[in-house]
Amino acid sequence: MTHKFAETVFTKSVKAQQKAYGSLEHNEKLQENFGPNDEMRPREVQFIGKRDSFYLSTVSESGWPYVQHRGGPAGFLKVLNPKLLAYADFRGNTQLVSTGNLSVNDRCSLILMDYPNRRRLKVLGRIRMENAVDVEDNVLQEISDPEYGAVIERVFFIDLLAFDWNCPQHISPRYTEAEFLEKFSEYQSNQES
Repeated sequence: MTHKFAETVFTKSVKAQQKAYGSLEHNEKLQENFGPNDEMRPREVQFIGKRDSFYLSTVSESGWPYVQHRGGPAGFLKVLNPKLLAYADFRGNTQLVSTGNLSVNDRCSLILMDYPNRRRLKVLGRIRMENAVDVEDNVLQEISDPEYGAVIERVFFIDLLAFDWNCPQHISPRYTEAEFLEKFSEYQSNQES
């Protein structure tokens, strides 16, 4: 079995560094024993459904990488099928750096963080954009959250190439206000018991 994420990012130069620093054998086992990690499974679908943000990386025609934070209500990044993700792009920032980059290079990388539980999902894909007025109504309904109240300008569709879970070793736990209040409520309940 091949691990599509490792197959994609473990280039010759990466493997040379892995060899130099003593991790090549470990990473070859990853490629051989895990994967293929090229379709979203229930674990990934559930994880993505709870995220209220992610980081999107694109590359410009001049070769410079660019990372953009994308946010919305929890679950705004949708898994439409095991190989297709989508999200609404809300009116706001007018720099359009990611949008411009994607018009010349459709490769993207996403990092989705669960800081309280120290988990990280990395996604590689090819992304395409459609203006919201051109997207089928049933798709717009699936990716919309009427309670959020933001105007959808574009919809981004990500054809999944591969994903990988990262180790939690250096992820510092951080909490949103809602997560903190939930933990505090649990703490209070335990104190009263």
